Amino acid sequence: MSELKGGLIGCGFFARSHMQAWNMLPRADITAVCDADPDKCCTFQSDFNVPDCYTSAEEMLSTAGLDFVDIVTGPASHRPLVELAAKYRVPVICQKPMAPSLNDARSMVDACTNANIPFMIHENFRWQTPMQALKKASAQIGELFFGRLVFRNEHDLYKDQPYLATDKQFIIYDLGVHILDLARFFLGDAEQLNAITSSVNPKVVGEDVATMLLKMRSGAASIVEISYYSHLERDIFPQTLVHLEGSDGSAVLSEDFQITLTTRSGVQKIDASPSIHPWSKPKMAVVEDSVVNINRHWIECLQNGLTPETSGEDNLKTLELVFGAYQAAENSATFKTIKP
Repeated sequence: MSELKGGLIGCGFFARSHMQAWNMLPRADITAVCDADPDKCCTFQSDFNVPDCYTSAEEMLSTAGLDFVDIVTGPASHRPLVELAAKYRVPVICQKPMAPSLNDARSMVDACTNANIPFMIHENFRWQTPMQALKKASAQIGELFFGRLVFRNEHDLYKDQPYLATDKQFIIYDLGVHILDLARFFLGDAEQLNAITSSVNPKVVGEDVATMLLKMRSGAASIVEISYYSHLERDIFPQTLVHLEGSDGSAVLSEDFQITLTTRSGVQKIDASPSIHPWSKPKMAVVEDSVVNINRHWIECLQNGLTPETSGEDNLKTLELVFGAYQAAENSATFKTIKP
């Protein structure tokens, strides 16, 4: 198969992980990068030896002859950039959260559908190696009736992303989108949700702690716990812990990527540690390895005409839960999803 030519828009903090991942994959090559800040763009271009650098996304999309574009900018810019990619019929992968509103997100999906181009959200948590291994293990425990997903720590993410401390909607929108997507990944779609949020850190404007209870369409219950202000004996950031129970057993992902699979046949221990790439920071390996995995999936979908697992249309269901959680927390009421 021929190599795909890709472009990347947004040369900020997490874009570097994207570029490192693309550089590992032989069937795609980022040949152009774009950022409104010319100095940032030139530095990024030089650091990763990219042939072309643009400060105009439209110029890049219209002239660079791209097979796809990777959008790694803030959510507010996602809709205009995705619609621009659709205008030039360039398949697009876009960072999460998809958009600041469901209306914007639906417009993005519609634009790509009308242009007949693939559209994937870079929802990488379900592509973490331990999550893929847990999904496989959970197939052995029968019909799932309960799940608990926990992401609690006191990591100072504001050091690299200071803007997060000023967002009025913070942890559910930025992090909860990942964990709610994992709940869907393991237990299927949800039909209703309750949420309690707290603003604990006085330096943070939005909520930094949230607890959500979901009723899935299957009848299963799921609890999602997220916190950036938990002073624990051991800070395991950025690990997510998952507990699944089914009719024939349980599958539990605990600290350091260890899975305990309990069935009627006995107990099995599984090491689901992520790969540590030469460019990875050991603590961040689970996240950085997931970027490699999701980018590989995108390439396979493009080259084989497949629908991405985390397509824009699929991610609308996760985003509905994100905004539904805020609605439920504000009104102290149950949010009910739109029936498919």
